[in-house]
Amino acid sequence: MFSITRKGVPEDALLKTYRGGTHPERWGTYGDCFAVTVDRVVSLADFVFAFYTTPVFRVERLILGGLLGLPSSDSAARALADGSAASFAVWYVGERTATQLLMCDRYERTRSWFRVVPLNDNRTLLQFGSAVAAAADRQTGALALGSGFPLLLRFHVLYSRMLLHAATVRVRRRARPREVR
Repeated sequence: MFSITRKGVPEDALLKTYRGGTHPERWGTYGDCFAVTVDRVVSLADFVFAFYTTPVFRVERLILGGLLGLPSSDSAARALADGSAASFAVWYVGERTATQLLMCDRYERTRSWFRVVPLNDNRTLLQFGSAVAAAADRQTGALALGSGFPLLLRFHVLYSRMLLHAATVRVRRRARPREVR
C-alpha cells in the first residue's frame, strides 16, 4: 500500500517560482504539496495523463463541461500530458519542465502543480499541489484569502488526497502486464 503525505511546497517548485499571469503579487498566500512514492519509474506525462483521466477527475471534467461549456476528453488529456497541447478544459500551461508542470486556471484564481522525482531502485516520488490567489480587499487593498476559504480548505485537502490516490492507483496498474484473454 502507499501513503500520501502533506508537505511544504518545495522551494524549487514551479508552484512557488512561477510569476507569470496577471497580478503575480497575489500568489504566495496559500500553497500545498501532497506526495506519494510509487515502486516504478513514472514519467511526468504518465502522471499527468493518469491524474486527468481518473474516475474522480472525470466527474470534475463533466461539471466543468456542463457549467462552463469547456469539455475535455482523454485524448485532450493525452495531448497535454505529452506536451503537444497548451491547455486543458479551464486550465492553461503556465510553465513546463522535464519533471514539472504548472497549470493555471483562466480566471487566475488557482494553480495546479505536478512533479515527478526519480528515486533509487526504480521508484518515483509523485507530487501534486495547488495554490490559491489572494484577493485585494476593496477598502484597504490588503491581500487575503476570502472569509469562506477555511471551510473550503478541508474539502480541498480531502479532494487533493483523493485525486493523488486515484492517479497513483492508475500509474501502478499501468505497470502491471495485462492479462491475455
